[in-house]
Amino acid sequence: MKHNHPLFATLAVFAAMNIAPALRAGERSEVPEKYKWKTSDLYPTDEDWFKAKDDIFARIPKMAEFQGKLGESAGRFHSALAAIMDLDQDLSRLQTFAHMRSDEDTRVDRTRGMKQAAEELAVKFTAAVSYVRPEILSVGGAKIAGFIAADKRLALYKPWLDDILRYGPHTLSAPEEKVVSQAAMMAGAGEDAYGTFTNADLPYPEITLSSGEKVRLDAQAYTKYRASTDRSDRSKVFQAFWSKYKEFERTLATTLYSQVKSHIFEKEVHKHPSCLDAALFRSNVPSSVYKQLISGVHANLPTLHRYLKLRQRIMRVDQLRYEDLYAPIVAKVELRYTPEEAKALVLQSLKPLGAQYVADLSSGFEKGWVDFMPTTGKRSGAYSTGVYGVHPYQLQNFTGIYEEVSTLAHESGHSMHTFLSNKNQPYATHDYKIFVAEVASTLNENLLLHHMLGRTQDKDTRLFLLGNYLDGLRTTLFRQTLFAEFEWRIHELAEKGEPLTGEKLTGLYLGLLKEYYGDAAGVCKVNDLYGVEWAYIPHFYYDFYVYQYATSITASAQIAANIRAQAAAGKPSTQSRDAYLKMLSSGSSKYPIDLLKDAGVDMTAAGPFNAAIQEMNGIMDEMEKLLGGDK
Repeated sequence: MKHNHPLFATLAVFAAMNIAPALRAGERSEVPEKYKWKTSDLYPTDEDWFKAKDDIFARIPKMAEFQGKLGESAGRFHSALAAIMDLDQDLSRLQTFAHMRSDEDTRVDRTRGMKQAAEELAVKFTAAVSYVRPEILSVGGAKIAGFIAADKRLALYKPWLDDILRYGPHTLSAPEEKVVSQAAMMAGAGEDAYGTFTNADLPYPEITLSSGEKVRLDAQAYTKYRASTDRSDRSKVFQAFWSKYKEFERTLATTLYSQVKSHIFEKEVHKHPSCLDAALFRSNVPSSVYKQLISGVHANLPTLHRYLKLRQRIMRVDQLRYEDLYAPIVAKVELRYTPEEAKALVLQSLKPLGAQYVADLSSGFEKGWVDFMPTTGKRSGAYSTGVYGVHPYQLQNFTGIYEEVSTLAHESGHSMHTFLSNKNQPYATHDYKIFVAEVASTLNENLLLHHMLGRTQDKDTRLFLLGNYLDGLRTTLFRQTLFAEFEWRIHELAEKGEPLTGEKLTGLYLGLLKEYYGDAAGVCKVNDLYGVEWAYIPHFYYDFYVYQYATSITASAQIAANIRAQAAAGKPSTQSRDAYLKMLSSGSSKYPIDLLKDAGVDMTAAGPFNAAIQEMNGIMDEMEKLLGGDK
């Protein structure tokens, strides 16, 4: 199938004529090679990985040779940075391979051991070079500027060095930093325990659907069946899934509290005012951006409630319930895709980003970037990663529903960001910050939506797509902000010395759910059982990660609108597209706030958020016109 060939005249015809069967989890050995990522591009075999591990292990102690000598001369300084960066690059490759192999089947002891061995090496490396930051700070900005002027090879390290100098007030002495780096070995224990338990050991429930089919509700099946068009099935799914999580509420609270305590340790030893400030400092994002987001969402909850009432009207239910929020907004529109159809659709939708962008992604799809199929023991969810000098990788759990086509577009945004950054930046500045990462992913989702809308005039299909997009805004702008508020508040509690018990976490989360979704006003009723949903969210282990989904969707919506408008103008322009692609190619050569300003978006102001709310209301206006007098 050619990726640039139209698959169907309208989406409605495709939905009616080409419904792909749902894909089920099986064993990895049953999956065709074309649906697996190509880890051999990193190391031909596991044995080659072990050889590389031994080599890295032997090189780590040699990093001590530069200690106390960074300020001797520009040449010595360059030799040290080059050696450290080379080892860091090789270690990153080692870790990525081990994590990917472990994620293929979390039940396998061998690959889990490889992952742990790589993490231990990373701790050793961090400890071995822990002197670098304090020593650079002691050398001082003036002398380093002189080194850069004297040795042009150092110019490519300047943004990285400037960022280190910014850490001055939060950096300890070299011996103290070494102790802190060694303590990092324990920092991920909570996340590791959570991941192993939920992916490999949690005894997921089985239910019998109204069709008579028996299903095991693991994470992938929950995602699929919570979208059932049968309301009684949705209720069964929610009751069974969350009842099982409720059984392990105390255990999962312990793993999360362990992770939060590691964040408190970081905040205390590096002298940050709060865990929030410590986390945002890494990207040089003011904490006011985080707090402004939460305030903005609370002020605009009526917009969310308007959408929920519209969903209730379309679904024709007397009372909207939380378990109704993932069902298709038009039940009779059933969109199913094979992986090949999903890839082609994503590539078609991304044409506004230019022929080269599409060609590079198409090549990646065919050359082992993506691991598509859900299999027993495979890590749940989806992500994109990458290795400098090789290429990006994606983990998917593709079952054929439209939402997973959107996930493919989303992760492909990350993959192409990685591809362009690695292609255009030296290793020192190739790794972009998360704050801009989610712009690339959500912009692709935006382009996919508008591409889909452009292919059909069918009323029910348009309502489904518009409703799906609005629910994307709910989950990305409103739900992720709810997550961000929950994360902020649990850290505040822990910073005050209050223990985070399962009961306390569930009560706090339930209160936020009911406030956001208008439970008291009858907008959307939330069963008290669903307060344990916090235990299902892995992002709470990522140290203030989720708010960036919300800020990013506001930025990407504005950029995507500019790209479309300029492409459709009487005299088409690629100015916004080119500025955006330049941002994707810039890595961390500038701070995220500045990169987005270059792309035409000011995240320190309310403009992007207000634009997203305006777009949301505009789409609801269109949906109400389509509905007309329907009741």
